Amino acid sequence: MFRQFRSEVEAALADALGSLDLPTDDLGIERPPDDMDATLASSVAFRLAGEVGDAPPNVAATVAEAVSVEGSDYVASVDTAGPYVNFHANERYLADTLDAAAVDADYGALPDRDTSVVVEHTSANPTGPVHVGRARNPIVGDAVANLLEYAGYDVDRHYYVNDAGRQMAVFTWAYERFDESDLDAEPARDRAEYDLVRYYRKGNAFLEEADADAVEAAEEEIQSILQGLEAGDEETYERVGEVVNTVLGGMKDCLGRLPAEFDEFVKETRFMRDGSTDDIAARLKETDQAVYEEDAWQLELDEWGIDKNLVFLRSDDTSLYTTRDLAHHEWKFDNYDRAVTVLGEDHKLQADQLDATLELLGNDADRLGHVIYSYVNLPDGKMSTRKGTGVMLDDLLDEAIDRAREAVESRMDDRIRDDDLTDEDVERIAHQVGIGAVRYDIVSKQPAKAITFEWEDALDFEAQSAPFVQYVHARCAGILGEAAAAGIDVPGVTADADGEVDLDALDVDASALETDAARDLLREVARFPAAIEAAADDLEPHTIATFTREFADAYNAFYRECPVVTAETDELRDARVAVVAAAKHTMANALDVLGVEAPESM
Repeated sequence: MFRQFRSEVEAALADALGSLDLPTDDLGIERPPDDMDATLASSVAFRLAGEVGDAPPNVAATVAEAVSVEGSDYVASVDTAGPYVNFHANERYLADTLDAAAVDADYGALPDRDTSVVVEHTSANPTGPVHVGRARNPIVGDAVANLLEYAGYDVDRHYYVNDAGRQMAVFTWAYERFDESDLDAEPARDRAEYDLVRYYRKGNAFLEEADADAVEAAEEEIQSILQGLEAGDEETYERVGEVVNTVLGGMKDCLGRLPAEFDEFVKETRFMRDGSTDDIAARLKETDQAVYEEDAWQLELDEWGIDKNLVFLRSDDTSLYTTRDLAHHEWKFDNYDRAVTVLGEDHKLQADQLDATLELLGNDADRLGHVIYSYVNLPDGKMSTRKGTGVMLDDLLDEAIDRAREAVESRMDDRIRDDDLTDEDVERIAHQVGIGAVRYDIVSKQPAKAITFEWEDALDFEAQSAPFVQYVHARCAGILGEAAAAGIDVPGVTADADGEVDLDALDVDASALETDAARDLLREVARFPAAIEAAADDLEPHTIATFTREFADAYNAFYRECPVVTAETDELRDARVAVVAAAKHTMANALDVLGVEAPESM
């Protein structure tokens, strides 16, 4: 409803400006300040004041007088507040919102756009466990993919596996060179990547500390692995693949705890074996920007504002990661309408070079979007580490669950609901809240800003954290359960005499909602689909986290002021039950976008 309301406002305002012979290129439509009673406002008078030669409040009054809302489904009236032109929604706006949100468990999901998108994220080198500093990539990446799905896109999630670089050659050599008895420590966990990473560390230590002759011999073996990959030698692929697949299997288990799951693991060597990397190199050599300098083929990208040359082929004709990634992206363009890549800030230059080179090769680089994130830090002394591993994502998740369990157990006596939590319930809630706290705290920040993860903030049930917004969903579930137990019809829950649930059944009067708190909450429900649309357009899932906090504030005001099951009249009770159902669907789906579970009880 909010999206349609906004469209009607845009059309009415554009028509009014056109009738006044004023430009319509920037309508300035926005959410009004909190102290302004309007559904939408326009700041267009600020922009037009100079052109009209009058003060903004006078311009706003002239524009408002020219606006016609005749024929609008949802716009009731227009007025001004100082320099703002304010647009007010009618009763049908709230009634239709309640009708839609109370019965639709998928409320907020937009219609199918018939557009495919591949979201590539995480893609950490398969050299060992996932480090907490990189945890932002799978969390943000998964949320971006979820968001695009809710916005109506057909989304595939990909993990691009670097199985062709020097790191994997070193890893393969070390795994074959050393025995268990050569290693210094036991695995930090009983899982494949923790086991094998010890060989990788041993190999790197050997290359740093061994005598020159031994290092030279090792480097020859490592180089032969790289050459074998470049030449398409099947035996070399199998040797490297054994290490890559084993480590990747353990990494999948770790990421599955978030959860962050993938439709496909696309290996870098795929684009060496099918000849597309060689094709990229040959085409780049033919461009005017190609130069051979410092024993390598490079691209000069000055006309794109990039000072550093892109090296795409070594003197021995071996390709580089970026050359193979160019082939990878052209493959994406062949198979998808759009591509989105989530990258750490240390890959910003690489992303710029990639965009420029794709354009140079004749691709539409506008089909590719990047989400660049900064890294996650932990405050010193706030978390135990495992010797030899640093702080891994597994460690963070374990501690999150432990801390959440303690928080849940400490709050048992303060629970409002009279149901008893079993040990299984406590464990379920600890996982939902603990992992939800990690995900929410990380995804709620603008990706480009560095963050320090603080337990006290992430697990604060009273502050604007995951438990704070999850509690809204649990409260909604509790009220609807209480209503159903009392024999009150609950949208999408109550069964008929045959035991069938009519998911579309709703027979309430939204006009019975007489309090500002109830109507304000319904207005927040109304704008959720538009929040999805805007966040997807900008690839900004953190704005959905902001929405959940604002929604929680509106819901808590309703919860304090509006008793539901004990409402004064049956009509009012039924309307409030429907509002709670609408709020439950809204919060559940907003949390789902963020990858945070919505508990039924807490």
